[in-house]
Amino acid sequence: MNRTKVTFNREKLDFSCEIVRALAHPLRLKILEFIDQNRRINVNKIYNTLEIEQSITSQHLRILRMAGLVFAERNGKFIHYTLNYRALEVAETAIDHFYGRP
Repeated sequence: MNRTKVTFNREKLDFSCEIVRALAHPLRLKILEFIDQNRRINVNKIYNTLEIEQSITSQHLRILRMAGLVFAERNGKFIHYTLNYRALEVAETAIDHFYGRP
């Protein structure tokens, strides 16, 4: 039996794990869906509409931002969020390929 050497680029693996972890939380998925429905939305509207505490919303948005899944843009005292559709498409394709779906 041939043995294959297993090597991973640690930096890419760490970043991939961060993305999958960000997507694995039901509340973060709900936030992503809400941003998608509104295209561009401020944090106040997110937590008020979804009835989530402001601090919890901010924590989840920080995780999504760090994973590169959302963009944050400051406009005066408000921060508006938009989705990084390219990053989400890449993540979806990678997950589908991992599980053998076309």
